[in-house]
Amino acid sequence: MRSIPYILFILLFTFNSGFSQDRQRPRDLGIKPGILTPGPLNAITDVEGVQVGHKTIMEGDNIRTGVTMILPHDGDLFKSRVPAAVYVGNGFGKALGFTQIRELGEIETPIGLTNTLSIHTVANGITDYVLRQPGNKNVRSVNPVVGETNDGWLNDIRGRHVTMEDVFEAIENARSGLVEEGSVGAGTGTSALGFKGGIGTSSRQLPAKFAGYTVGVLVQSNFGGVLTIDGAPVGEELENHYLSSEVPYDVDGSVMIIVATDAPLLSRNLERLAKRAFLGISRVGGFASNGSGDYVIAFSTHENVRIESTTYGSTQTYTELKNSATTPLFLAAVEATEEAILNSLFMATTVTGDLGHTQQALPIPEVLEIMEKYNLLEP
Repeated sequence: MRSIPYILFILLFTFNSGFSQDRQRPRDLGIKPGILTPGPLNAITDVEGVQVGHKTIMEGDNIRTGVTMILPHDGDLFKSRVPAAVYVGNGFGKALGFTQIRELGEIETPIGLTNTLSIHTVANGITDYVLRQPGNKNVRSVNPVVGETNDGWLNDIRGRHVTMEDVFEAIENARSGLVEEGSVGAGTGTSALGFKGGIGTSSRQLPAKFAGYTVGVLVQSNFGGVLTIDGAPVGEELENHYLSSEVPYDVDGSVMIIVATDAPLLSRNLERLAKRAFLGISRVGGFASNGSGDYVIAFSTHENVRIESTTYGSTQTYTELKNSATTPLFLAAVEATEEAILNSLFMATTVTGDLGHTQQALPIPEVLEIMEKYNLLEP
């Protein structure tokens, strides 16, 4: 067990926060899952070139939704495409553009995340964005990539309040650097593991002997299970979990996972990387229920594997990692996914929305007490 001063810290945190909107990431509170080192920002944007933008839509007492856009690099994505792959853990979802990724192994647009009934609007917005880019006046085919989760508990989802202008704004807002997390963008109205979910991100940087490659993950969490934090049975301790007799619990939902790496991987090994990211869901207590759409999109930003659509000739040459060099990347994907989901929970705030429904945020002071009980807090 930790010392008395640490217990005092928990009590002071409880007093000062008052379960308020002030939130901190778990790593800042001494919860440090995994063995690998996060990147400088502990975010998907630690992968150089990756940008993230949000448009949060909170209006009146029933609109709680939004859009999140992920740009693999800051150039022309349609002309300079990134190798990519998708993995479907459970297919109860409405993902758009995934079959072409599987067929061709590349992404040619920004990646959009939103709610279930706004996915087509976001796809149209991405398509318009690509068609408007300089040099694309003769483009006749665009494969917009969009994932979704259902935020209909907190959001008037049937109103389909996301507009194409919101999509354009999210793309224009996309930046490298710090990524806003919690009840923002596509995570504004989501719930996860019995508490308020949302957007979360994390990264892992490999040691120099493995070339120092980075794996970054961003999640839109909206799924159920039995919350586990770094091995501690938090959901059980809080009596808020699937099959709990005390709390009404909807285990269905979805999670979208975006994995970026600067390691030179083509689509085959990116699919293997995506499969490992799915293991991060199980680390936090998810198990892919019948009604959960659980998807992973993985891409590489390394210029040696970039797919240039404007080059001439019938062949292209790439340099990629050997199969035997992928193992540390696999671990990085698992750990970054686990922590990204935890970050989405810790940073999310309590939200009241449609029909007066309220989803409570994770009670951080109580969680810290549980982590202390299991001796899982670090200085």
